[in-house]
Amino acid sequence: MIIVTGATGTLNGATVDHLLKRIPAQQIGVSVRDPSRATHLADQGVRVRQGSYDDPAALRHSFAEAEQVLLVSSSDLAADVVAQHRRAIDAAVDAGAQRILYTSAHGAGADTPYPPLGIHAATEQHLSESGAAWTSLRNGFYGEPIQLLGAWQETGVIAMPADGPFSWVDRRDAAEAAAAILTADEPHEGPIDLTLPEPVTLADFAASASEITGRRIERVVVDDETWLADALSSGVPEEVARFTLSMFQATRSGHFSGSDSTLTRLLGRSPRSITDQLKDLDIR
Repeated sequence: MIIVTGATGTLNGATVDHLLKRIPAQQIGVSVRDPSRATHLADQGVRVRQGSYDDPAALRHSFAEAEQVLLVSSSDLAADVVAQHRRAIDAAVDAGAQRILYTSAHGAGADTPYPPLGIHAATEQHLSESGAAWTSLRNGFYGEPIQLLGAWQETGVIAMPADGPFSWVDRRDAAEAAAAILTADEPHEGPIDLTLPEPVTLADFAASASEITGRRIERVVVDDETWLADALSSGVPEEVARFTLSMFQATRSGHFSGSDSTLTRLLGRSPRSITDQLKDLDIR
């Protein structure tokens, strides 16, 4: 039995879809906050149980009989996320899981200007002390390109703070890789970097966007304080704006400059490039 948390979300929902192509539905379970949103999985034979990172008893019930548990990192900005992760790990251990997997991030570490990397590092530390076998899926960045690039389609400009090399992976590839790891004959131990074969920069995004649209998309570097002031004046909450700025600061300090071939090997093909990902957008 493989139990997946966050299965009504985009990332782990796609992971469950890939698992269903690899193993019988009866070997898959999901732990979700709202089971009514997982009826499409129950209809396919997946075991659906309610679970929350804030409710250890419910987690233990939803993890029952699991050989492996895949934990998605919490997105609850109002919570003590590390404490949530620790409760989930402890519940998986209590339920008898032989291996715990966790969706971490490339560059996880304590010494970084980007707060999530410290959260991931603390979670990985708890995993290493849990007594269970563990695997940390250190995914490259993923998400909606507008979060990274701004309103470039309207302006013709990617106007963002200075950046450095990083991996921007397709969430579909990250999900497929997770399913491959969960069903592999040989276990993957410890942290695993899941990145593009080569890192990219916003200048690369501008070049790809120019190629796709047939018009020049310019990369403009905006001073940190100017960008922050502009974001606040446009209505972005200060906490969100500073969080985004910290990501750019971390890229230019080299926290995401490494690359690895593991994602390519797991997929059996090249990961979707940034050009591939931009082509999937409704580009004008």
